[in-house]
Amino acid sequence: MEFRCRLGTDTGEVIEEIRVADSESTLRQELEAKGLYILSLSRKGGWFGSRLSLPRRRRIKTREFLVFNQELATLLRAGLPLVQSLDILRQRIDDPGFRAMLNDVHERVRSGAALSEAFEAQGSLMPGIYTASLMAGEKSGGLEEVIRRYVAHVKVVAEVKRKTVSALVYPVILLCLSLVVVSIIVLQVVPEFEGFYRGFGAELPLITRMIVSLSAFFRTYFALLALGLVGAVVGGWYWILQPGRLATLDRLILKVPAVGHIAGRFATSQLARTLATLLGGGIPLVSAIDLASRALGNRFFAEQLSLVGQRVREGEPLASSLAARGVFPGVAIKMVEVGESTGALQEMLTSVADFFDEEIDTQLSRFVTIIEPVLLVIMGVVIAALLIALYMPLLQLGSVLS
Repeated sequence: MEFRCRLGTDTGEVIEEIRVADSESTLRQELEAKGLYILSLSRKGGWFGSRLSLPRRRRIKTREFLVFNQELATLLRAGLPLVQSLDILRQRIDDPGFRAMLNDVHERVRSGAALSEAFEAQGSLMPGIYTASLMAGEKSGGLEEVIRRYVAHVKVVAEVKRKTVSALVYPVILLCLSLVVVSIIVLQVVPEFEGFYRGFGAELPLITRMIVSLSAFFRTYFALLALGLVGAVVGGWYWILQPGRLATLDRLILKVPAVGHIAGRFATSQLARTLATLLGGGIPLVSAIDLASRALGNRFFAEQLSLVGQRVREGEPLASSLAARGVFPGVAIKMVEVGESTGALQEMLTSVADFFDEEIDTQLSRFVTIIEPVLLVIMGVVIAALLIALYMPLLQLGSVLS
């Protein structure tokens, strides 16, 4: 079989060629063994050739990409030509995959392509909001300003994500430790007590018998339960990979108490900030809505925003289109309505994002404040119940022996 390959070398060069191999996996092993970076690999020809196009690029680190854009904006402000700026920056990149991509971008720009076209040619590696912002900056003549606005946008979104993850780390660790402690007691400690109590030949208290039976059940069917758990995880992952299932999962997450409220606020904040960034770059509202729907992490909100875009394209105001979906927060819709009526939609969208960022921070603090003692109480009750069940026969030792 013939495969069309796009490869990167250690020196940063990009090679496009046709190679013959028995299978895709064999070809990948051969290329990786030669130290080549696979940028894209697709089977040549065939009815489903386009479906086999599987980009295998290593994801570029967000921080490294932001540093590149900050330096690019600085060089452009200093008056350096775009081609020369790209040439300087690509030589300072350590990551081979990123350097290969920038070499390709540099070659395309030097050959006469626009910067947005050069980055768009890199495929899914580049966010749609980034290439669209570059295109708007090129048309308006404010490329440096657009790049800085994109950097600020990514920094704010990343900071909100970081705060969210940091706030949830401790409760997750506490929950995992609780499960580990309970598992050790049930699988290791209870069997030792069971053998000890069996020698008395007397009937044990009900709660002790229940714990012993539960321990015996888990020990007997442990392999089967573990296999079932793995099967459930694999089945769930396969279900998520099906078209449209991510949106269903995100919709279900929004219905989870406390967590769903925070997830909805985060999606609204990301939506508003992305729209504000695109509108600030000079992109029309309809195009900005389409791009924002592809950039949202919550696929359910993305689907709803796509429907909003259809209504806006037909001439309906953004605020009423959002209200018709029934999923976006009312305060956000009211603020958008004010922004449309005053002609300051971009500024109002930024205010919406800032408002919900603050609300997310408040909700996370409140959630962590409540969930930590709740988890501790539940953990203490469960462990205390286990210990009472195990030691109750010892407390009744006199009656058991008699």
